[in-house]
Amino acid sequence: MTGSICFVGLDNYPVLNPSRGNEYFGGESVQQTLLAKAFASLDYRVSMVVKDHGQRQGETIGRIKVWKTYAENAGIPVVRFLHPRMSSILKALENADADVYYQSCAGMATGLVAWHCARRSRRFIFRLAHDTDCIPGQQLIRFWRDRKIYEYGLRRAHFIAAQGTHQVALLRQNYGLDSLPINMAVDEPAEPDVMQDIDVLWVNNLRGFKRPELAVDLAARMSARRMVMIGGAVPGNEALFEEIRARARGVPNLEFLGAVPYHEVNAYFARARVFVNTSDHEGFPNSFLQAWIRGVPVVSFFDPDGLIKSVGLGHVPRNLTEMNEAVESLLSDESSRALVSARCRRHAYDHYAPIAVARRYVDAGALGVLPPT
Repeated sequence: MTGSICFVGLDNYPVLNPSRGNEYFGGESVQQTLLAKAFASLDYRVSMVVKDHGQRQGETIGRIKVWKTYAENAGIPVVRFLHPRMSSILKALENADADVYYQSCAGMATGLVAWHCARRSRRFIFRLAHDTDCIPGQQLIRFWRDRKIYEYGLRRAHFIAAQGTHQVALLRQNYGLDSLPINMAVDEPAEPDVMQDIDVLWVNNLRGFKRPELAVDLAARMSARRMVMIGGAVPGNEALFEEIRARARGVPNLEFLGAVPYHEVNAYFARARVFVNTSDHEGFPNSFLQAWIRGVPVVSFFDPDGLIKSVGLGHVPRNLTEMNEAVESLLSDESSRALVSARCRRHAYDHYAPIAVARRYVDAGALGVLPPT
């Protein structure tokens, strides 16, 4: 056995356990689960800290030991910050008893993991999940209190992984901290070859900065093209979800599916000819990798580290009119789209295999020197 690593991702359980796939999870839940499986295959003892979904405490899924914390709505408002939330997370970290703890997404959990690691002389890896993680006051964190706890943890991480050079620069500029770019991971396609009967696909959780209303507008402009939207309601954004669902009903060529489990959504990527992203800003979307590894070009307002433009993995329009034109150019020229498709697939296979990403953490010294076992 090489050593032990615990992944702290409270929303990970629906990705790790397919039977819970209809419940909320984010992109980092996918990343952590892929990495956890990769480290297990490298013979690390792997555990995971998640929310309570009614599962048995300490269950094992595959080769991953799962420690649960609190249920989503458990406890009395205000007081529940301390119990059951903080208390149950700290207890789960103790139960995991790992050499290394890995946590991503700016939030209160960052500070708790850092405090636990300092108290127990364990190593803490933090992964930047969004560009705003690097910008004081702009983190996707609701309470000032939690933002301060996050910043406490950020400054005490032994190793910070970034999604690209832009995040490295932002973190250095705003916090004076060093980080290292490490690629995201993506599963190889497991679904069979199918007919590409979806012209345009949009997949994202429905939040304001994702601008899902622009996807509806795009579908209305492209009335001759079939478009599919996939995305669930993020807690606190239920009104936006209902608004988009209602608007989508008025666009005949748009099929709005709502939330689709991670283990089922890849089948839609396989059926898509073009993938679009309408977000104002992101980190590095899992959806880009899910598209590219299936040879699906990406048309997006957001281009992480200029990758789409520099490698030629799709188009980067400046507005909705340009997005419409870019999508139409790909759909109307099959030979051109085939060239971009081959480039996307080759780039994804060469750079984002989970085992290669896990080894990158090891080679970069992120795990430090593990004790002998």
